Amino acid sequence: MKSFYITTTLPYVNAEPHIGFAMELIHADIIARWKKSQGFDVFFNTGTDEHGLKVYKAALADNKDPKAYTDELSKKFQELKSILGLSDDLHFIRTTDEKHKKAAQRMWELCKNAGYIEKKKYRLKYCVGCELEKTDSELIDGKCPIHPDRELDVVQEDNYFFKFSEFKEKLTNLYQRNLNVTPDSRLNEIKVLIDRGLEDFSISRLREKMPWGIPVPDDSEHIMYVWFDALVSYISTLGWPDNIDTFNKFWGTKEQPNAVQFAGKDQVRQQAAMWQAMLIAAGLPPTKEIVIHGFLNFNGQKMSKSLGNVINPQEMVERYGQEAVRAILAGVNQFEDTDVNMDGFLLAYNSNLADGLGNVVARVMRLAEDNLNEPISADFSVPLEVDDALNKFCVQAAINHIRQKMIKKLDEKIQTEKPWETKDKIVIADLVKDLGQIAYSLKPFMPETSEKILIAIKENKKPENLFPRLNA
Repeated sequence: MKSFYITTTLPYVNAEPHIGFAMELIHADIIARWKKSQGFDVFFNTGTDEHGLKVYKAALADNKDPKAYTDELSKKFQELKSILGLSDDLHFIRTTDEKHKKAAQRMWELCKNAGYIEKKKYRLKYCVGCELEKTDSELIDGKCPIHPDRELDVVQEDNYFFKFSEFKEKLTNLYQRNLNVTPDSRLNEIKVLIDRGLEDFSISRLREKMPWGIPVPDDSEHIMYVWFDALVSYISTLGWPDNIDTFNKFWGTKEQPNAVQFAGKDQVRQQAAMWQAMLIAAGLPPTKEIVIHGFLNFNGQKMSKSLGNVINPQEMVERYGQEAVRAILAGVNQFEDTDVNMDGFLLAYNSNLADGLGNVVARVMRLAEDNLNEPISADFSVPLEVDDALNKFCVQAAINHIRQKMIKKLDEKIQTEKPWETKDKIVIADLVKDLGQIAYSLKPFMPETSEKILIAIKENKKPENLFPRLNA
């Protein structure tokens, strides 16, 4: 079988899950399901990033031991699998797992042995919100543009550094030959960063100041910097460095990289530059594709625990249902920021599902049940436009085609043909076939809804109301 690897980022466990990460998970799950339907052996990965200063401070503020704190919150992220209806074989890696710790230390050793890690004194400006050091060129009025409400920490100490400054040519060549970043604007963004010149970045912290992390090999005074540690999760989940066969099968080889990563727009630098440089330094294959999505903002503001504007995925599922949430989040503006609110979710549910798909299913299958003597017999397929969009990881474009060019078109066809008047069996059978195409195309997006529609067609019977209209 052909193999396919896809991973989301690993969110910090300094707060409970919100729908921004739920969107990333659902988009990745749609692609994983799509690839399985094409005959691929799929490895779909997610997990939790559990080390670093942000998590450590959050645990202390909650009067909890960091391990107990991360155990509690990691469980909430693991529960998203059932809440969001994710694939049964979804893999979940925790950066506190022993196999991950071993892999992170091996990555360190490989990079160090290759001459890309050195120890030196450094004074840095550090954003706890990003868990990243910040150069002056990245700051706006002396503040991190992503977390302008936070004061930067100024750190001066002996640290280990990754020699990022030596990777300008190597990364430029990588973007030309192997790695693709979607959308193109994000690739251009990282190319501009590289053209400005790369600076070595700190990859350790003194244990006495920040004890929560993976120990640096052969130096018990230092803990690994959280990003160096966390990025390795993409391959530690495959059993690397021990299970090379599984690693080569799913991550790929230098000649034929295979891995796809989904990430938010605030992680372009980490995913497309830092992580790729680490892989090159360790002599490992690069990522094949990085898909960058925008943020979900609530009423014009970035969702955050401190602002109290976080939307809980569980609450959203309780309100609209699992399949509806998958459809709603699949249809947001994938590559740019989207402003969301509860009124918008209700409108999307009623217009696209209650009055859209649900209504069309009910009308067509009522006509079939009343007028056809037996179920239709037909083979269904996915339109080329949907196939092409999903192969390019454009989830929104794929579901928009189903809504606009298939569901809406079928509704218009019903209005034009007026089969409730003519009772024309050929016309009604054609309507059922069109509905079957829609249901088949919806499989990766709404697997349970797709199955209900296909069963209704097979039994020639109108199903229960799939999406009852909701009031505010």
